[in-house]
Amino acid sequence: MNNRARTIITGTAFCSPSETHPGLTLISPLCSKEIFLINLLGDIIHNWKIPYRPASYPELLPNGNILYVARIDNGPLSNFEGAGGKIIEMDKNSKIVWEHDDPYLHHACYRLGNSNTLVLKWVKVPQSIAEKVKGGLSPKEENCIMWGDAIQEISSSGELIWEWQAHDYLDSEGDSICPICSRLEWTHITSMDILENNNILLNCMRTNNIIVVNKKTKIIEKRWGKQELSHPNGANVLKKGNFLIFDTGRHCGGEGQGFSRALELDPNTNKMVWSYEEDPPVFLYSCFLGNCQRLPNNNTLICEGTTGRILEVNQRGHMVWEYVIPDYYDSNIWGKNRYIFGAKRYGLDYVGLRNFYDLKKNWILWDDRGNGDIGQSEKKPEQKTQSMEDLIRSRLEPLGY
Repeated sequence: MNNRARTIITGTAFCSPSETHPGLTLISPLCSKEIFLINLLGDIIHNWKIPYRPASYPELLPNGNILYVARIDNGPLSNFEGAGGKIIEMDKNSKIVWEHDDPYLHHACYRLGNSNTLVLKWVKVPQSIAEKVKGGLSPKEENCIMWGDAIQEISSSGELIWEWQAHDYLDSEGDSICPICSRLEWTHITSMDILENNNILLNCMRTNNIIVVNKKTKIIEKRWGKQELSHPNGANVLKKGNFLIFDTGRHCGGEGQGFSRALELDPNTNKMVWSYEEDPPVFLYSCFLGNCQRLPNNNTLICEGTTGRILEVNQRGHMVWEYVIPDYYDSNIWGKNRYIFGAKRYGLDYVGLRNFYDLKKNWILWDDRGNGDIGQSEKKPEQKTQSMEDLIRSRLEPLGY
């Protein structure tokens, strides 16, 4: 496998048009005040100017708006990874149409079908519980507060509808903290997703596991990952009920060098039924950012967050698309970087793209198999422009491919 894109090529480095899933990919660089929608050629189809840097990867809603957690730099826990403080919904023209403020928000939010929103926030763990939690390194400061997580469901008016506080239901021994992470945080939940029965799948990075919370009883019905995962990220539910997880590989036990992988878990058998890692494994590594998404054609989109690299692989583990963020961004914390929270591909039939029909002149370039003419009924077939194969070939030939 050619990995020149990791260090040399930016933009679209590789594309096999007949094997990719046609659509647009939504990306959010960690240190940028822009969110981008790109096609398979790496062209920017649309971008949003955002007032605050993102603290999560955004979601393109069915109404064509984007929803994301925004980072407020002067928040009470702004030195924590994933610190937010505000949730923002913006329309196509970068106008804020809804927002929710809470200085302890972090990492993730999820818009429910009833228009309510699940939000993730830090809460203080009672001292009587905190002192029983196993694992982790004690901070140098004495009498430090341990922070845990809470999930809240809020209405469009900001009313609290439902709440789950993790420390009331976690196992202080079984849900132990990574032994070389700080005890300032217990779970460090980074993502939420909803099962068909409305239960909630949560990704717990610091405890190296994923959990499923019963929405009605609030009891944790499933745990998985101990001795298997190393700081996972972006766990999500597939249509058939399996879970897809990006395992960052940070603090891998017994390994001299961390490596990341994407894996699929059957929750009924607790067995991995599919996984992807590169050869050698260290060629795919993002220590604290990234996600993965199963596409309708059974390919998997994987975001290697700390390199700004996104790849699409098929079920056989063959790469069919590769893209690298072309720009570096400056950060007082991370220096010059191409960090990206995650990526998500939206198919050309996704209803949320209907607001972008004014950009249909570009759509024919995304897929030369006939799906590219969505929204172009007035365009005759003989007017079809240069094929994607030719466009990719003309881009890669000067690079020596």
